[in-house]
Amino acid sequence: MPSRQTTTATAPLHFDVLIVGSGLAGLSSALLLPTSKKIAIITKRAVTEGSSGWAQGGMAAVWNKNDTFDAHVQDTFVAGAGLCDPAATRFVVENAPKGIAWLQTMGVPFSQEDGALHLTREGGHSARRIVHVTDATGAAVQRTLIDAVQKAPNIT
Repeated sequence: MPSRQTTTATAPLHFDVLIVGSGLAGLSSALLLPTSKKIAIITKRAVTEGSSGWAQGGMAAVWNKNDTFDAHVQDTFVAGAGLCDPAATRFVVENAPKGIAWLQTMGVPFSQEDGALHLTREGGHSARRIVHVTDATGAAVQRTLIDAVQKAPNIT
């Protein structure tokens, strides 16, 4: 946020929503809130310095007909060595495709193969379900969402 990145206020500022952190969760939250809300994102450093940008691999989602939510949930339970909350795991797995679809509408340039998302397989997964942007997924998602936040007149 070049011109809005640093603000030194001499008078009180008023916002409807205050978001702490400029990682993927904070940026997504700001963009998904109603545009009628005046939103402030605060971060301890520059908005581009959130940890999300360091994520290299990709994001797991059931994306093709040869995969199932149940298989993804089971893979997660095995990889989680009994530490995964069943309800939270199922919620994340079943909503991951919607999250990927939203990121696509935002313009994240996911890697493609033959006109479709290129899916890879990473450790712990029994199927190809990793959606990625080459080997810099976090940086690409972060850049896309920062660009959208900077264009939103209701987000500071």
